[in-house]
Amino acid sequence: MFVVVTAVISMCLIGCGTSAKEIQMKSQSERADVFREVKAGEPIPKGFVAMAIKASIKTHSDGHYPLEPKEQFHGNPDYPFLVNIDGQAAMWKINGSVDDTPLYDENGKIRTDPEAGRGVKYILDKKVGITAGPHKIFFGLLAEGFSKEFEVPLRDGEIYVLELKPVYQYTRHPYRIPSFLEGIKDYEVFLNGVLVQ
Repeated sequence: MFVVVTAVISMCLIGCGTSAKEIQMKSQSERADVFREVKAGEPIPKGFVAMAIKASIKTHSDGHYPLEPKEQFHGNPDYPFLVNIDGQAAMWKINGSVDDTPLYDENGKIRTDPEAGRGVKYILDKKVGITAGPHKIFFGLLAEGFSKEFEVPLRDGEIYVLELKPVYQYTRHPYRIPSFLEGIKDYEVFLNGVLVQ
């Protein structure tokens, strides 16, 4: 039993380490000509396509778990979102806000909303000018040891919204429902509202 438990824990730690290492590698830019961040009110640079990048995550508050290290990002400012497009990286650090969605509905039943409960929500909302054509995008959350890679085709003259919607792990007790308190499982990726396979 001890050997099995040790093996499972080791595999999990190796997996987390590999993902964290990959995220660290992808946070380094190999080029700088793929996209440019555009501030509010600024025009899109000539030769680039407009694309909004949106993603969010809700985490537990700082101190929710007594044994969690103080240097962790959950519930703290400067939560890092990594986006690497074709080798050009941007690490955006986002300040969160307290989100206290009720756990129960007006009838006293537990809500199935995966973000129900008190926590901190981080919302990434950036606008970039990006070259037209197909792009390979790497999305990473260093704090979660999570990463996802996908491709999007962008046509010249179009305006795009790239949205990543969180999918959370399931609770086991007392109900099997997804909850942000269990951590991130995956992200669904949408380009102009269409699911990216």
